[in-house]
Amino acid sequence: MDYLLSIVIFLPLAGAIVLLFLPKGSITLIKIVSLIASLLTFIISLKLYFGFDVSSADFQFVERYQWIPDFGITYQLGIDGISLLLVLLTTFLTVLCVYGSFGVIKEKLKAYMFCMLFLETGMLGVFCALDLFLFYIFWEVMLIPMYFLIGVWGGPRRIYAAVKFFIYTMVGSVLMLVAIIYLYLHGMDAVSGERTFDLLKLMNNAPQSFLPQAQMWLFAAFALAFAIKVPMFPFHTWLPDAHVEAPTAGSVILAGVLLKMGTYGFIRFCIPLFPQAAKEFVPLISILALIGIVYGAMVSMVQKDLKKLVAFSSVSHLGFVMLGLFSLNPQGMVGGVIQMINHGLSTGALFFLVGVIYERRHSRMIADFGGLARQMPRYATVFMIVALSSLGLPGLNGFVGEFLILLGTFQSNQAYAIIAASGVVLAAIYLLWMFRRTMFGPLDKEENKGLKDLNLREWLVFVPMLILIVWLGVYPYPFLIRITPAVLKIAAILQ
Repeated sequence: MDYLLSIVIFLPLAGAIVLLFLPKGSITLIKIVSLIASLLTFIISLKLYFGFDVSSADFQFVERYQWIPDFGITYQLGIDGISLLLVLLTTFLTVLCVYGSFGVIKEKLKAYMFCMLFLETGMLGVFCALDLFLFYIFWEVMLIPMYFLIGVWGGPRRIYAAVKFFIYTMVGSVLMLVAIIYLYLHGMDAVSGERTFDLLKLMNNAPQSFLPQAQMWLFAAFALAFAIKVPMFPFHTWLPDAHVEAPTAGSVILAGVLLKMGTYGFIRFCIPLFPQAAKEFVPLISILALIGIVYGAMVSMVQKDLKKLVAFSSVSHLGFVMLGLFSLNPQGMVGGVIQMINHGLSTGALFFLVGVIYERRHSRMIADFGGLARQMPRYATVFMIVALSSLGLPGLNGFVGEFLILLGTFQSNQAYAIIAASGVVLAAIYLLWMFRRTMFGPLDKEENKGLKDLNLREWLVFVPMLILIVWLGVYPYPFLIRITPAVLKIAAILQ
């Protein structure tokens, strides 16, 4: 248990290094090594879930070693209930992405799997790092494999999408780096008087160390980096391009995990480090979140491309997450965290579903389909369940998060909650309308009459996701009980 987090983080990287020594032509061996590395990581990460003390709000499985002591830099890892679920989501989706890519990626498979495993290490590091210097390294490292996944294995405009993704993220990251350096120089350890990057020491000291004006600037610098990653309106324009051009597994990881780094950053860094500034920014963040909810839903309604529709729906759904986090009360914040997990499952499954018919038809245009439920009834059934979970049907995972978010928002601002509720209605419109146009009606396109239903590989991807979608909708208690103590601790800082 002493090194469990390090093992979980670096096991995928070890698998990626093993891939470097395999011949390019040994396709089967490359697949086996990649799957074993990702599957072992997921299995070991389950020990975090079962060994987690649900009664504690403190960070657990903490590892702390001196790294560059002259500069107060430590190799420090730890998780609470918030990061625990995001770690599990990352390891779970990576297994499905690696396995789901079998037979889909035809070229440069070795490099592709290397990027997937390298990316997993970066993402896990972001959720576990408790030293700001270490966090920033993982935050930046993760950009490299994602850039190549989009730029090498993406669609026709992949270079444009990859460069846009990279530049947007780097702009925010530079400002965050400036804020981290300022924190290091001025947020000294209250006991020893030494400068430190230790997040736990800064959380105890930073709120008292900085005047309100300094807090505002520091919050803004961190918030810009995280808002771009979420992405919040109006920083969202890189997302549809990245999603549309990325390979299917790239879109799943992008929607399922990478976007959560932005929302995670707000609740892990912005709110506890700068609580006074967080309160001041509530109206601005909430209004931008509401614009994202309504705008993302309305733009989704007019999309002709299935993948672009799902991409814009992410802008809407993550607006809900931000609204919940900045209700600054336990109900809304717990709802925001659980909705991160729900969005990763539902939107990840939607991207997989779009990928299934793209592999068969090489088209994502809604107009090219119709009547698929007759030809692919099992596919249509899975699609219906996932679409209903995405729109928040009671009994499926999306409802739990949206209900708690609206409950928390209503307590803090009733007008915001009423506007946000319209997003639920709009989601039902664009998702059900899309489903009707693709799955029902006459099967009048010759190209669709020979389409095959879900195969075994695709079932093995969808069944685990469907189980979690139903489990979180029917019995979310095991997840909520792990999130709540950490959220209550953050909420107490705001008092």
